Amino acid sequence: MAHWPWWLQTTLVYVAARLLSACIFMAAAIHQGVNPWFPAAPDYWSFITIWDGRWYAEAADNGYPPTLPVNGQGDVQENAWAFYALFPFLARGLGTVTGLGTLQSLTAVAMVSGLGAALVVFRLFREFAGRRTALWGVAFFATFPVSAILQVPYAEPLNILLLAAALLLVVRRRYLAAMPVVLLMCLSRPTGVPFAAMMGFLLLHRLWLRFGPRRPEDAPPARELASLAALVLVSGLGALAWPAIAWATTGDPAAYTRTETVWRGHDLVPFKPWFDTGRMLFGPVLGIMAPFVFAGLFALLMVSRPVRALGLELRLWCTCYMGYLLVFLHPQTSTFRMLLPLFPLALGAALLSRSKAYRGTVVVMFSLLQIVWIVWLWAWAQLPGGGDYPP
Repeated sequence: MAHWPWWLQTTLVYVAARLLSACIFMAAAIHQGVNPWFPAAPDYWSFITIWDGRWYAEAADNGYPPTLPVNGQGDVQENAWAFYALFPFLARGLGTVTGLGTLQSLTAVAMVSGLGAALVVFRLFREFAGRRTALWGVAFFATFPVSAILQVPYAEPLNILLLAAALLLVVRRRYLAAMPVVLLMCLSRPTGVPFAAMMGFLLLHRLWLRFGPRRPEDAPPARELASLAALVLVSGLGALAWPAIAWATTGDPAAYTRTETVWRGHDLVPFKPWFDTGRMLFGPVLGIMAPFVFAGLFALLMVSRPVRALGLELRLWCTCYMGYLLVFLHPQTSTFRMLLPLFPLALGAALLSRSKAYRGTVVVMFSLLQIVWIVWLWAWAQLPGGGDYPP
């Protein structure tokens, strides 16, 4: 196996991880009781299409509402504007060409995108590590406790594919080539804002190298800075594209944010949900401290030796994305899934030790935690107050 092509090695690792996840899904499906979507004990293909998969199917079949649906009190109701268009529209195109049903097309796009993401992630990791370590990094990514999301009709696989491709092009300083990839990424999931922030900080760093008091010999040339500045602009416009489309279609400037916050049950207030959740989990004193402790621990992670080996661009991405989550995210059970764009840290984990025992243990523990995630969050079981925790 050591002499096999990199793409074959990566494919085998990824497919093995997805087969493991499929076995966990099938075991959980046997015990699935009454639920909002189908009869108890569904088959595998039905079981993986629940939750947001049904919303993406709604967007693929019926598009997006021209006006925001509201109740008698004027409150916006759940609707498709919370779900970015690239994934459902690709599935609709596939269904038109092949005759597949909507959910089957969504699943096919997700599965192919997940494999493509693994291949691009390997190429990205090879920029910073040897072949064996990069492959272990892919194994960590492919078995991460929420990695089962890469084979269900969610937009995460497509988004990770485009994000990894954009990061690879940025690392290689092919800024102009990254522009169309970034625009597509911004239409797949809300990762445009942290990506634009990362590019802005990267531009400031490059400008400092070029015009600072200690200009190094390898300072970036003016042409590279111009390309980077153009990518910053494109990234910023891409980050605003989906909210702007929602505004243009519905006539409501806050159509996207009003829809997104429906699931929260309250308006968007930066940082506040983290402190609310902290107080709920740890009490009035420790709860206030908890977000600061979390941010401090993440900062220590970013300056650790294995993570420093990831290079400036990947560290900037992880920092900006986590900053984005701290500012805008309402921490809940879906937070685990939203950590997947931090996949560069999988390489940092692989670089922590070359021990086969350590690396194998990580894969085993990640795989076991997939069982926890699928049984606890993916399988539906009504809570005493109604509904269930979302995955």
